[in-house]
Amino acid sequence: MYLPEHFAEDRPDQLHALMRAHSLGTLVMHTDAGLDANHIPFELLAEQGAHGVLQGHIARANPLVQQITDGMPVLVIFQGPQGYISPNWYPSKHETHRQVPTWNYQVVHAHGRIRLRDDERFVRGLVARLTREHEAQAEPERPWKMTDSSPDYISQMLAAIVGIEIDIERLVGKFKLSQNKTATDVAGAVDALDARGQQRLADTMRIAAETAKP
Repeated sequence: MYLPEHFAEDRPDQLHALMRAHSLGTLVMHTDAGLDANHIPFELLAEQGAHGVLQGHIARANPLVQQITDGMPVLVIFQGPQGYISPNWYPSKHETHRQVPTWNYQVVHAHGRIRLRDDERFVRGLVARLTREHEAQAEPERPWKMTDSSPDYISQMLAAIVGIEIDIERLVGKFKLSQNKTATDVAGAVDALDARGQQRLADTMRIAAETAKP
């Protein structure tokens, strides 16, 4: 990934925060059939290992179950808010006419090694944790629980999936949020995004400006 210094993000807390907030990761790996990508909601165990551990599950019918070998290298991509930035939003453009369009975004690349976890206890615990986390956001007043369904049905569903675990060896973050622009131009872009309902990217740029690395 092309990574100019002013867009590089290496603070573990910032990288982990994005991975948790946008937990649908793109798992990229090289199989016998070539490159493959799968989109998987991951749980991040930040305190385990040097850079954290990712846990998730895939369908037993997924060809990856046969293609994954313990320790094979993989890449998981997590993407945060993103959007187009018009040069018209920079006040300096109207003075110098020396601005061009760009695209702002946040991404984290987690490089690591994967293994299958094909055991019912692991999968049941993982699904329970993921369910609690996401139901708390989606349906906080009446969260769905695994016990809402019959034990036989849940066991049948769990048997249809296989756990995966990735030991993260390296994290690479790129937070491209107009850090190469003046404070006045950043404020102009943030205001324009706010006015167009792109609140998430506007807030992300605002926070980035306030918490920039020294």
